[in-house]
Amino acid sequence: MPRSWVDRLPLSIRRLASIGDEPSDSEDEALRKASLVLTVSLVVILAVIWVVTYSILGLYRSAAIPFSYQLISIVSLALLARTKRFKFFRISQLSLMLLLPVLLQWSLGGFVVSGGVILWALISPLGALVFSPRPLRWFLAYLLLIGASAVLEPSLIRADIPPSVTIAFFALNIGGVSAVAFFLLRYFMHGYAAERERSEELLLNVLPISIARRLKAGERPLADRFETASVLFADLVGFTPMSERLAPEEVIELLDGLFSRFDEVADGLGLEKIKTVGDAYMVVGGLPEPREDAPEAVAEMALMLSDLVRGFPTPSGARLDLRIGIDIGPVVAGVIGTRKFTYDLWGDTVNTASRMESQGVAGGIQVTPRAYERLRHRFAFDERGVVEVKGKGEMVTYLLVGRLEEPA
Repeated sequence: MPRSWVDRLPLSIRRLASIGDEPSDSEDEALRKASLVLTVSLVVILAVIWVVTYSILGLYRSAAIPFSYQLISIVSLALLARTKRFKFFRISQLSLMLLLPVLLQWSLGGFVVSGGVILWALISPLGALVFSPRPLRWFLAYLLLIGASAVLEPSLIRADIPPSVTIAFFALNIGGVSAVAFFLLRYFMHGYAAERERSEELLLNVLPISIARRLKAGERPLADRFETASVLFADLVGFTPMSERLAPEEVIELLDGLFSRFDEVADGLGLEKIKTVGDAYMVVGGLPEPREDAPEAVAEMALMLSDLVRGFPTPSGARLDLRIGIDIGPVVAGVIGTRKFTYDLWGDTVNTASRMESQGVAGGIQVTPRAYERLRHRFAFDERGVVEVKGKGEMVTYLLVGRLEEPA
């Protein structure tokens, strides 16, 4: 995950930005708070220009309006740092940003003589897009105040401000509002990009890339038939009684460490992890993109997992073993569900591979006759003999024991 722009700011500014943070805040919530705090701080600093200029011109009533904003905002920032009540801070600041520029314009005599200072009220609905759940209300209020200002314009007393100052304030107001609007838009686009990247990462952790793209394109139902897929099931032997002697965090740490290594092996061989169920692990080769060498890759993974598990450290010091089952044949694959959906496989090949694992031998890799015929020219096997396979009857099975030095 790339760092947010807030993380790249100087330390003193980051500390200011984080005054409203709470430990329970998500990354997005913290970024929203930081953005509003920095926006307010920026406007407080810029308000010095209006306070000083209007005071020099003798327009003390007008100078009091941005000065009041500065004082109220500084107090609000202090309260936010103390109470962490961000909702109150957000509503009060959006209200001040909306109303005070309008009051300042009225005090100066209208749109032109004020240099279009009412433009600063636009920051309120723009900020509401980022910080408020109901931004439309703020925008409608902004339009209403513009309309009211137009109606009141003829009755306002125009301040005596030199034309050069008016022109300078036009430039300042347009430039200042543009800068703050850019700041908010930058936050919005960064937040959108970061959120999209997080969604992509989560989706790709659940689904293969090609399946994720089809799902995002709206394809439903999403189902495919593959005539040849290589399915592997692996299960830890004796893990249940071992887990009963371990603390919960030790169980999770062990499985996480082990299955993370399994994931690395699968990724390295270009295989697709389907799921884990308890201490069982399922992987497939040859889908969602068909490949000719999928059976060999699955057999290679089985041998690598067996070696990996035998040397994997456990909290109790006990040795782990795997039962692995492999079958090769047709499957149906697709995405099921609308919540917590998964990419899964169905068919006789899946069931038979599962039976090869569950009715296998500890530390052994049991395969079906069709898997044996496909792999026997590259790998070494021992014939296990006739096995009664649940749902299949008697079947001659084979145990994968290694690689052939010279493929037959």
